[in-house]
Amino acid sequence: MITAVLLALLCSSPDSASQALPPGALGAPPRADESPTAWACTVETLRAGRECIFEADVSSSTDVQAQAAGNVRTLKDIGHALCTQASKPPTGVTTDKNLVSQCERKFSDAAEDHCGLDGKTPIIDAKGRFAPAARACYRQLSQVLQDTTMMATVASACCQCAQKRNCPGTGERCYENVSRQEMGASVLACLSNQCGEACSLVMPASQATSGEVRPVRQQARRSSQLSGSL
Repeated sequence: MITAVLLALLCSSPDSASQALPPGALGAPPRADESPTAWACTVETLRAGRECIFEADVSSSTDVQAQAAGNVRTLKDIGHALCTQASKPPTGVTTDKNLVSQCERKFSDAAEDHCGLDGKTPIIDAKGRFAPAARACYRQLSQVLQDTTMMATVASACCQCAQKRNCPGTGERCYENVSRQEMGASVLACLSNQCGEACSLVMPASQATSGEVRPVRQQARRSSQLSGSL
């Protein structure tokens, strides 16, 4: 098989007499392929939590105020789609709307705090790549999405049940505390009695008998691995 391929390549080689290369062809200047590489930091790598390289080619802006506002607006516009996907539990059940709203607010806050770039350059170039100056911004946005993915994985079903059963500590506080296993005695008692199946993934081996906080251990580490990293 290999021999046949080699023969085919040999037979297809140009005849040196009839198809000679034009003079200077080998000395022509190289032409760079400026299309995004598979490693470029893009919205897709942000969504997937993949490692990437900041390889955007951006020029300095003249209207820094408009550019800063445009950078933030660009990211806010994609926040809903990214948060909706991050808030969907891996079990295939419907997206947690409460978690989507929480994620969107944090995503928007991160964009406003870290992604204006002082209006010096665009946050994303024409090919969809994040600018090198956007490293801090990208990390903050990625952290919001990773935290949301972890909460969707370990806390969504439990907190939705807790809200329906009127357990204490519901709302945003529930998602954060349950995902970190930082739940007081009264919360643990209600979750165990009312939402045992929905909360089985995060319930400690032995329930706390006081209001002390329980630190995150194996479950949080395992959930972080599911969400990926930069």
